Amino acid sequence: MPSSAVPHEDSVRPNRITLPRMATVVGAAAVLYVAQDVFLPIALSMLIAFALSPVVLRGRRLGLGHLTSVLAASTLAFAAIGLFGLVVFSQLAELALNLPAFQANIMAKLGDLQAAGGDSGLVSRLMDMVSAISTEIGAAVPSEAADKPLAVEVVQPTNALDLLESLILPLVSPVATSGLVVVLVIFMLLEREHLRDRFIRLVGAADLHRTTQVLEEAGGRVANYLLMQLLVNAIYALPIGIGLWLIGVPNAPLWGLLTLVLRFVPYIGSVLAAAFPLFLAFAVAPDWSAVIWTAVLFVAVEAVTSNVIEPWLYGANTGVSSLAIIVAAVFWTFLWGPLGLVLSTPLTVCLVVLGRHIPQFELFDILFGDEPVLAAHQRLYQRLLAGDAVEATARAEEALEEMGAEDFYQTTALPALLLAQDDRDRGVLSRDQERRLTAAGMGMVADIAGLLAEAPPEPPADAALPAPRRVACIGGRWEIDDVSAAILAQVLATEGAAATHRPSTDLLPGRLAALDPAASDCLILCYLDPTPSRASLLHVRRLKRLAPGLRVGVAIWAMPADLAKAADGTLRTAAIDPAKIAEATAIGADFVVTTLAEAVEAGLDDQPGQPLPDEARAR
Repeated sequence: MPSSAVPHEDSVRPNRITLPRMATVVGAAAVLYVAQDVFLPIALSMLIAFALSPVVLRGRRLGLGHLTSVLAASTLAFAAIGLFGLVVFSQLAELALNLPAFQANIMAKLGDLQAAGGDSGLVSRLMDMVSAISTEIGAAVPSEAADKPLAVEVVQPTNALDLLESLILPLVSPVATSGLVVVLVIFMLLEREHLRDRFIRLVGAADLHRTTQVLEEAGGRVANYLLMQLLVNAIYALPIGIGLWLIGVPNAPLWGLLTLVLRFVPYIGSVLAAAFPLFLAFAVAPDWSAVIWTAVLFVAVEAVTSNVIEPWLYGANTGVSSLAIIVAAVFWTFLWGPLGLVLSTPLTVCLVVLGRHIPQFELFDILFGDEPVLAAHQRLYQRLLAGDAVEATARAEEALEEMGAEDFYQTTALPALLLAQDDRDRGVLSRDQERRLTAAGMGMVADIAGLLAEAPPEPPADAALPAPRRVACIGGRWEIDDVSAAILAQVLATEGAAATHRPSTDLLPGRLAALDPAASDCLILCYLDPTPSRASLLHVRRLKRLAPGLRVGVAIWAMPADLAKAADGTLRTAAIDPAKIAEATAIGADFVVTTLAEAVEAGLDDQPGQPLPDEARAR
């Protein structure tokens, strides 16, 4: 069957990014944005419940009842959050009272900078900015000694109801939201089993295995992320708070607690946490020592935490790529503000887990997941198609660290070339692309040969070794066949053969004699086409007539079984036609192989070539 008639994976794959699917995602984002007052408390409650679930389970294992475990875990968690808020607000109030005292040091240091920098535009802009900040601070917290005229303001008469509304309503919303979150968390933990069953019934009761895997993986990843990140942040914030106190930065407990929270923000949290203490160190001390020591403190703690603490504590990553974390942070911040920035990573982890196991959500796993979305041979083919020999070699080097050259060629390189042959048969591979792909493939094979040459050769077991087997590998018809011939020759050379490779153009009638087939013990024609034409297979007969007794074989490369079919059972590439194998044997081929291992074994076999069949000789 011709390859063009074979259904391809792309033609049957249902999980593409379609316009209706993108419209659904945009619509869901719009709903989340408009109804953030509804969804934000629910999302926050779900994440806190995820984080407290292991604590509740631990309490139940210790013999506590379900209700007791839930109430104990919730009480401890929200008491810690309340204490955190109380300390932060008290420290902020104290800082607000002390701000005017820092203005003199700020202006003095700016004067020193201006004197040292001369007429530098950067220093001038910095002076203007800090002067404006200082003016705002003075206006917000005026000094008692300042003798300024009082501003006259017309005050409209208000009744008691308006006054009560202006005082109470601004406090009702955050208090009500906090209370709602507390109640939701408690009931989510109490109804955890019932919510799980309802989710399974809603998403897929027919496939309990997949749905259970989604719940376990999502809960495990989110809970692990939140608890481990909280522990890492606490380990990070403790030396920061103590160090700032020793340096003399005001309100050191405040900056330590804010550092604990800000490090939940991906990548830029540590920078934001260091900005405020650095500004205060600049403002409070008459010299620059406090600024230098504060910067050294944050750099040292960040280096130890990132390189020692986090790799040690994190048993598994979140499953989200680094770029996706940044994009998700921007998206959730746009939807839900600063709280969305803190919640961005856990929410994205949940979407990626859903996409990994539920086909309807696969879009999120493709966009945000950290696992490769293309197989190794597909990525290699894409780089070869682009003519990028450098990255193709880089991918080969990565693979060679885990497997041998023959395994890499069989599982990755030859399947990539088979994809190229498939595109050629379908008429979508242009002539320029074929030339680019061939050049990049030959460059990759040459680079791998250099890497293999760097490895120390194994000492021979016997000094009196027989002469190496002379094997010539020739591309069967096209330029991309030449790359497969070079691959086979390289693998044969690593097995001790005196192997060479020749291009398919050497099989032209005018150049066939110059090929000198009698100089080889074995000659192998390499085909990527699963149904090579009879005209190309007849080269076997011509070579045998030029060199009687020459062992001539045919290699028709087959896609490995694990790569040959898509998940729905359709063929990705055309299968080898058994009639072609029989046809090559009838023409006079001494052997017909379909894998690299079979080709190496047949090429190293010292059996002589068989004469042409009488039937073929008579014709």
